[in-house]
Amino acid sequence: MKRIFSLLLAFCLVLPLTVIGAEALGEEEITAPSAVLIEPLTKKVLFEKNSHEIRACASITKVMTLILIFEAIESGKLSLTDTVTSSAHAASMGGSDIWLEEGEVMTVDHLIKAIVVASANDAAVALAEEIAGTEEEFVKRMNEKAKALGMNDTTFKNCNGLDEEGHLTSAYDVALMSAELITHEKIFDYSCIWIDYLRGGETQIVNTNKLLKTYKGITGLKTGTTSQAGSCMSATATRDNMSLVAVVLGCDTGTNRFKDCAKLLDYGFANYMVKDLEIPGGALTPVKVKGGMKEYAGITTHIKNQALLPKSGNAEIKSDITLKEELQAPVEKGTVVGKISFSFGEASVDEFDIITTEEVEKITFKSVFGFLMSQLFSF
Repeated sequence: MKRIFSLLLAFCLVLPLTVIGAEALGEEEITAPSAVLIEPLTKKVLFEKNSHEIRACASITKVMTLILIFEAIESGKLSLTDTVTSSAHAASMGGSDIWLEEGEVMTVDHLIKAIVVASANDAAVALAEEIAGTEEEFVKRMNEKAKALGMNDTTFKNCNGLDEEGHLTSAYDVALMSAELITHEKIFDYSCIWIDYLRGGETQIVNTNKLLKTYKGITGLKTGTTSQAGSCMSATATRDNMSLVAVVLGCDTGTNRFKDCAKLLDYGFANYMVKDLEIPGGALTPVKVKGGMKEYAGITTHIKNQALLPKSGNAEIKSDITLKEELQAPVEKGTVVGKISFSFGEASVDEFDIITTEEVEKITFKSVFGFLMSQLFSF
């Protein structure tokens, strides 16, 4: 019986949806017809309800718009202090906006603020045109980025989320692009603003994300509402060094979208934790080299991942290193000489190669002579 339980534990821990020790969250508790909760670093799905159902997402579209904006800033193609002149097309947008007039000039910083805080459709188009020349070209880039992120359910038709035939996505894809956006940490300078002002104080903007006032650890991210999409939201929050992304699409009211996101985030924080995968101190000692110009070769490994674990689990993350005792010269830099693996209980968590950090030349008359000459002329 003990062996069977161990096998079941190991099987469940490697599933995308980790449920060991977690108090279940029923689909009926989420009013949204489509929803998902993920941990953004590992992309693990913690809860889903029709997460790949194709739907409109309204202004959550602007998450992708913002990704391209911040990429342009970080590449140096755009600066927060640059000024943008509104076109007639940008000024013609309806829905949520900041009432840009054709020819009006505003800084990139203020336009981003308008997009994130006030969900301004006109500001989104103005920046799209500034970056790509036309909204059409910008939307092409949005779709290319979506494909690169693995957003297989998504087709963008505009940059602001106004209802348009064929402008569709899924809760899962929204979660993927939200996880990408928060890698640009500058977004939090805007998404955590509650009230601010534009045009020298003449225009007040108030954040559409009401969770900023009610939810502990909330960091963003974007709301959206149209007649086709219903009330939608992508909510991000961080507690105890763990971030989560909760997405709901198609809620019947704005109040329910906030309640649903809060339930999803509560579920994640109550039942899961993130731990770094660390190399034991002194574990990566140089490997002996036979027949080389150096007696030992330095080694390293690149660990970037974190492990998502159930809070109720009693096991600890353990590491195991397998390493060659000796190498034969010549040795190239980057040669795989072993592996470090991590486990949680009976389940494998991740595995990484151990590689050499330097080249070790084979001992030959030529190499020895070259070494002696270099030493001679170093005096």
